This record gives sequence, structure tokens and C-alpha cells, in this order.
Amino acid sequence: MSLPPEKASELKQIIHNHLLKMDIHGKIREVLAETVRDDQGPAHQALSEVDFLHALQRRGIIDDVMKDLHFTQEAPTDTETGFLPKPATHFVDKDLTQLKKTNIDPSRRYLYLQVLGGKAFLEHLQEPEPLPGQVCSTFTLYLHFRNQRFHSKPVPCACEPDLKEGFLLEIHRDGIGEGSKMADATTMLSMCDPVHLVLIKTDTSSETTLVSSYFLDWRTVLNVPSGKTCFAVELMGVGSESKLPAGVLTVSLELYPPLTETLNTDIISTQQSLERQRTAEKERLFLVYAKQWWREFLEIRPSHQSKMVKIFAQDENGVNRPVCSYVRVLRAGRLLESPRQAARFVSLLAHEKAPVVGGGGKQEQWCTLMAFLCRGKGDCEDHATLLCSLLLGFGLDAYVCVGTKNKGTPHTWVLTRGTDGSITFWESLTAHRYLHRAIDPDAPPLAPQPKPSSPYRTVGCVFNHQTFLANCQPSDAVELCVFDFQNQSRWKAMSEEALKSVCAPGSTTSLPPLPPLCAPSLDAAAASNQMELEMRYLVSEHRKDLELATVWDDHLSYLLSSALSAYELERCSGVSCGNEEFQDAVRRAVPDGHTFKGFPIHFLHRNARRAFATCLKSPFCDEIVCCRGDHVRLAVRVRVFVYPENACAVWLMFACKYRSVL
Repeated sequence: MSLPPEKASELKQIIHNHLLKMDIHGKIREVLAETVRDDQGPAHQALSEVDFLHALQRRGIIDDVMKDLHFTQEAPTDTETGFLPKPATHFVDKDLTQLKKTNIDPSRRYLYLQVLGGKAFLEHLQEPEPLPGQVCSTFTLYLHFRNQRFHSKPVPCACEPDLKEGFLLEIHRDGIGEGSKMADATTMLSMCDPVHLVLIKTDTSSETTLVSSYFLDWRTVLNVPSGKTCFAVELMGVGSESKLPAGVLTVSLELYPPLTETLNTDIISTQQSLERQRTAEKERLFLVYAKQWWREFLEIRPSHQSKMVKIFAQDENGVNRPVCSYVRVLRAGRLLESPRQAARFVSLLAHEKAPVVGGGGKQEQWCTLMAFLCRGKGDCEDHATLLCSLLLGFGLDAYVCVGTKNKGTPHTWVLTRGTDGSITFWESLTAHRYLHRAIDPDAPPLAPQPKPSSPYRTVGCVFNHQTFLANCQPSDAVELCVFDFQNQSRWKAMSEEALKSVCAPGSTTSLPPLPPLCAPSLDAAAASNQMELEMRYLVSEHRKDLELATVWDDHLSYLLSSALSAYELERCSGVSCGNEEFQDAVRRAVPDGHTFKGFPIHFLHRNARRAFATCLKSPFCDEIVCCRGDHVRLAVRVRVFVYPENACAVWLMFACKYRSVL
């Protein structure tokens, strides 16, 4: 684009005024002095222009200049109507983004983390620019730091996604009674908690995929005099692609208020190096111990080689970690009221095996809790470790069991031990509970034996956050297994001290921090109404195609609510109640000589079209939706029950009443 000379000079003048207003010359002098000072030494070289530009970018000065410059489009005047509008030739200092204001406590220290955009997401290189209003795949960035969780707004997937967000993170002290004191540089240096970034892709059918899980060490900001630094973060893939780059994010870190005294770069790198060495040494010693323990376990019985004793598991980044580190004591605050409600919540997170390219065996991938919660779905191991963590939070003696279920499929589930010695199995994928009673193989042939009630076939080991026990009974069959963990002839335990050295919170810097559960942001009533309206429309259209009229009975639809509420209560508590009132209300609403039919169904998603297509596959539902007869009245009711992390239990009921004709 070429500009007339007078416009070009006007543009130059505006840019010059803008730079003067920012005191750009003063800032450049500061950076120049600092860069020259840092470069003094025996290996001193001449300062190049490229080095100086890098220094300016690292301090965020270039970003500040570009951020405040915006093109505006002048509206055409009456004389210009009918012609193309003139290209913008001036800038204004106006940020059009509506930013949410946050009150900052001046006595606290904050870390302001800005994501300034993404690039090199090569998987989306060929993706076309989305049209206005078009549904497209999106990226969402989730973040966790010291018990604080945030997420970005979704942006369209692209090679250079427009991920631009700011997150204000509070840096508080850990000591008792010191939470309100401002953290100084030395205190912050000792905080090895990383910022956990999780990037999720959501496709057009609302299916989520984990793109990357990255741990960011933020302490580089402690040696910058201005308190602000900017750098690129290379995100790696997950699972089998954990060694391949997924994309790059440009990240800016800024401390509020800035430090009065910064730390030397050498001090920060020495601290990080010491932490890495200490972690590596602890992990090495634990590996030596685990190998020795395994040799002893095999000496008990050679057949133990085939037992499912799992000591280590790979996370989404391909890092081998002890299985005990995947379980923590997790308290849900006011978000979950009971262990059974916790089991219901975990069962609502969808089950999906780790994706694998090509055929062959199952791809193993245990996820960190943050990645599992952000994605909203995972394998049976993710569900079992989360349920075990929540049950421990509710004060139960809970363990994760590793073994097989019917047909010999590898599986994990949860076990709790009562104070009376009773053993209960919890299936984390369905929230079903099974009371375990072992068969006594030494009992007389005619003695009554308990019948197996659970779907589990064998158990190789059990573990929680501080215990690991391998099954060394002659048979690993669940029906014969006695869960007497104190009996060393039945269960071989690992040293609790050894486990604590690598699995206790804060024991190693490689342990991912435990995120809190998030309260639901979804409005259950609005979501229920929306889906119900969509269902009515779909039923009406379906009947119209069959040349059938549709008459809705709003009163009958309302009566179905109590049945749906009773179904969810039964799933949550295991207690059935409220059905008598529902049946009585239906009898009163259906006149003599009329027939009533109802069809309830349960979903984990809120996609009305998908749900309707599934319902029509049932002959009972099809019979109701396509009902023909005299005085036909239709009813539909949707109830969305919302749990933490926006996990949803969606209950849907179709019903009809019609005059019976003999």
C-alpha cells in the first residue's frame, strides 16, 4: 500500500508523538546501559544490533509499543457513499478489548502472566480461516498455579492461534500465619511450584483432545530489574508424540510490585540445578530400592512374574512416575457432599482410552489430574486415581486396585476397607459398589460359599498415596483374595519411607502440583430449558416427516421432572425414593380409557441431535415419538444435573398418552 506524501508525513508525526509519550528514548537508554553492564567481563564482545533488539524484546518494550498502536477505519462521509472506504492512515491509543478489572491487594505479591499469541502449530497449517458465525475447532489454554486455576477464552485453531490472555496469579507464603506477608525474592526463589499449562483442542462436535501439558518455571523473572520478561515456550505433544513439538507460545511474566532488589542469574540457575540434582538422586535411590523389592517378590514364587504388579506408570509427557504419586488426599470443599456423590461425579467424566496410531496393544497413558480434569475424560486409571483421592479426602481407607476384569481385560478400580474389616469395591466408571466376600477354598464341599458379585477377575497390587502392596497369595483371583493388608504372607508391602521420599507432596520438584476442583459455571436450569426446546423441535420435525401432527401436554411434561430427579438421586445415593408420588401424579393426569407410556434415558453430553438419534434406536422410544392414535398428547422433559468441572448428568424422558381403542 502506497501513501500520498502528505499522509506519510502525518503518519510519521503520529508515530513520533506516540513514542515521545511513552518516553521510548529513556527506556532504550536504560536497556542499553543494562545490556552493556551485563556484557562486561573477560569474554567481552562488541554489542550487536541483534543482541540489543533481543534485550528490548525480553524487557517487553517492543510489545508495549505494538500493543498500543491500533488501526481504525474511518466511516465514509456522504460524498464518499458508494465508494470503497479510505484505508486507515492514523493510529489511536485505544485498547478495544474489554478487560476484567481485578482488585489488587497492595500488601501481596502478584505474578502477571500474559500469553501474547501462538505460532508454529503446524498441524493446523492448512486450516482455512473460519467464516463469521461458522462453528470451528478451538484451542483453550488452562492454567494452574498454587491452588489457583484459570482458563482462556476459546480461539479458532490455526497455525498461529490468537491466544492472547492475561492471568493474575497471587504468590503467597506457605508458612502458618505468613500468608498475608509479601513474598520477597529469596522466599519466591524457594517456591519450586511451576505454572502448569494445559492446552485443549475442542472439535466441532464438542469432543476434547489434550494437545500439550507443560510445566513453566516462572522464577526467571526474579533477576529482571524491571520485573518484566518475555520469552517463547515450546509446547511438546502428549503420549506417543511427547518428543514432538506441538507449537510455540509467546509468554510475558511481570511481578507486581516489582522487586526492589533482584537476584543474580547465577543464583537462580544454581537453585534450579540443586533442585534437579536432589530430585534425580531421590528418584535414582527409589529405582534401586524398587528393583531390589521386585527381585525379592519374584523369589517368593516364580509365577509372580505374570502378576499385574504396576510400580511405575507413564504420564501424558512420557515421564515414568511411581503409581503412588498419582493419588493424593483431595478435599472437594463444598462442591461434593459425600463419598457416593464423589463416585457419581467421577463416573460422569467420560471414559476414553489413550489414542494410539495403528493397531497393536493399548497405549499406556496415565494423566496428571490437571490434564484429566481439563480434558473432561480419560482412561480407567485416571478415574480410579481421582476417585481414590476423593475418598481419602472423605476420610475413608481407600486404595486403587490393579488387575483384570471379566475376559481378562486389564482394569483398575477402587477398594475401601471398613473399620469392621468389610471390603467394598467401587467401579469408578459407573459409580457401582460391590461388597466383597472371599470364598474359603479350605471349607468343606457342602459349606455355603458367597457368590461373586463384582465383575473383577484378578488383582495384582493395591496402592494409595503412601502404601504399595503386591498380592503374594497363591491365587490372584479376586473371589479367593483376602484383603488383610497386615498379613505379610498374603501382601508384600513397599517401605513407606521409600515411597514418601518420591511421592509425598513437595518431596521432589518433578511431582505435578495438585489442582483444586472447580465449581460448575453452567446454569443447570438454562441448560435444561435449552435442550428441552431443541428436543421439542426435533420431535415435531420428525413427526412432520411422518405426516403426523404434534400436540404437547405441558402439564404432563412438568410431571416427568420428579421421576428424573428420583433417578439421579438413586444414582447418587443408591436409595430409590419419590417414585410413588410420580406414579400417583401420572394416574391423576391420564384420564380413564387412556394409555400412558414413558421412556427415560441418561446421557453425559448436552448435544440434542446426538441424544435424539440415540433415543430413536430404541424401539420403546420410537414407539412413543412416532405414536399414532386418537387424542395423542406428547411430553418431553430434560433435566441437566451439574457437578464440579461442569460434568453433567443429563436425564431425558419422552412420554405420550392416547385414547385406547379396542
